[in-house]
Amino acid sequence: MTAQRVTKKNTGLPLRLGLPKGSLQEATFELFRRAGFALSVGARSYYPQTDDPELSAILIRAQEIPRYVNNGAIDAGITGLDWVTESHLAVTEVSRLLYSKAGFRPVRWVLAVPNDSAFRKAEDLAGKRIATELVETTRRFFAARKIPCAVEFSWGATEVKPPDLADAIVELTETGSSLRANNLRIIETILESCTLLVANAAAWGDAAKRAKLEKIALLLQGAIAAQGKVGLKMNVRRDRLDGVVRLLSALHSPTISDQADTGWAAVEVVTDEKTVRDLIPTLKEAGAQGIIEYPLNKLIV
Repeated sequence: MTAQRVTKKNTGLPLRLGLPKGSLQEATFELFRRAGFALSVGARSYYPQTDDPELSAILIRAQEIPRYVNNGAIDAGITGLDWVTESHLAVTEVSRLLYSKAGFRPVRWVLAVPNDSAFRKAEDLAGKRIATELVETTRRFFAARKIPCAVEFSWGATEVKPPDLADAIVELTETGSSLRANNLRIIETILESCTLLVANAAAWGDAAKRAKLEKIALLLQGAIAAQGKVGLKMNVRRDRLDGVVRLLSALHSPTISDQADTGWAAVEVVTDEKTVRDLIPTLKEAGAQGIIEYPLNKLIV
């Protein structure tokens, strides 16, 4: 790991945190909000305001965050596994955060070619031109396969380059819809990526900053775990309790509490939001009353 210079200026709080500007910005701000951090930034500002005095944030492109974390310009940052891989720089992985600009799932860098091309596998691209923003990772991929080809940096609009400006592309995709819309088909995945919270050696070795990073990671993971979950509360007569409980799924089992009326119990459960449309009427038929559905911001397991 690259050595970091630790000075008095770089020790203790606040933690200097790089947040991704661009496509991941909105999803990141929303995740922090669900985790309990209020972030706001002006249209022309690169310095988000936060209600946490132990945090100092700056907006930077995700591609650059590994470099600035590694050289100590910032203590930590939110970036992608793809950009850490691409930079080939040493940073400490604090936590993997399974979210992206369009949802809570990994993303893929894929090798794609025109639908009507004869290319069926990576080896078919020997001697061809590949356009991508992920240049070094793509070069390492083809070098490992011993496939000679020209990998060129793409400044954007990569999907429109085949077949006239490139023979194939390596592009980021979540659903594949943009590739299909541009008459491209995937022939191979070269890297699966997710969002990372990373830090440099100096920050990770600083007790206060490490503790802060671990707390942030816990809260962000809790916000991700709560995605798609809701809580349900209800009252159930004791003589109908078994039938209601059989309908419920939970992390372990529903919480059942006594009520002042000994003939009734209070039942609480965390469940998938997508199931409650059908579940609530079924619970009502089984004897549950006073059913309350409430959203979850965090789920710490």
